[in-house]
Amino acid sequence: MNWGLAVTIYLPIAELSVNIFIILGMGAAVGFLSGMFGVGGGFLITPLLIFYNIPPVVAVATGANQVVASSISGAITHFRRGSLDMKLGSVLLVGGLAGATVGIWIFSLLRSIGQLDLFISLLYVIFLGTIGGLMLWESVNAMQRARRNEPTTLRKPGHHNWVHRLPLKMRFKKSKIYLSVIPIVALGFSIGILTSVMGVGGGFIMVPAMIYLLRIPTNVVVGTSLFQIIFVTAYTTIIQAATNFSVDIVLAFFLMVAGVIGAQYGVRVGQRLRGEQLRALLGLLVLAVGLRLAIALVVRPEDIYSVVMGGGY
Repeated sequence: MNWGLAVTIYLPIAELSVNIFIILGMGAAVGFLSGMFGVGGGFLITPLLIFYNIPPVVAVATGANQVVASSISGAITHFRRGSLDMKLGSVLLVGGLAGATVGIWIFSLLRSIGQLDLFISLLYVIFLGTIGGLMLWESVNAMQRARRNEPTTLRKPGHHNWVHRLPLKMRFKKSKIYLSVIPIVALGFSIGILTSVMGVGGGFIMVPAMIYLLRIPTNVVVGTSLFQIIFVTAYTTIIQAATNFSVDIVLAFFLMVAGVIGAQYGVRVGQRLRGEQLRALLGLLVLAVGLRLAIALVVRPEDIYSVVMGGGY
């Protein structure tokens, strides 16, 4: 009996056969990390799919779909725990939907001129390297201060930066902040663009931005981030399927099932770790993925040229 055939499935949009257990493993691992860190997981699932030879166009669109499932699972858990700010998440969502619409237009333009694959890889290297490095640096410093019994609070009473001087302020009781909607909508808009172009939920940028720039409590940030990610990625998936026909429903299904299960366990583990420990782990993870993509960009491929013959053998 050929056991290889028993675990192989064909992806109609990606047009290749894959090992079902590898796909399920990817989905479960990313779902676990999504629930643990409060990120959508797209910044991991998209590169993983690309490493597994899934075409970047399909990886971006389908990866965004998987993020929806794991984010719903994690957001429900945070809602039950009372660590989700619905009002703040709704304001982020307004900007996110507008940004996603612009991002899909950029995605289609890059695909039409043949530069989409390179652009996606470069964006990942730049964003993951920068965000991962900053998060790791800050969290290591926070842990060192904790060992010396120095205060490590991120949100200082009475402390304000330029963001807090902007107009159109709104009170968010759950997060205990009084803040302008301008930076919140702008953050959501930026994340929406990244969701469409890179297939990410954007949590790896949204979470640190909400903590360090907007000074929102960490325990509320995680659930609120997942709430916004659900709707922006769902919207992106629908539009990508309708305009670019790049969502592989078979791949999305298996990633989704595994991601939902993994997210439930990730939330439980994340609740047991301190904020600076979570940020340090996430920073290392982000840097590792960015480094792997950077290596793939500079290493000489085994087959420089490839020729595809049509019309049979």
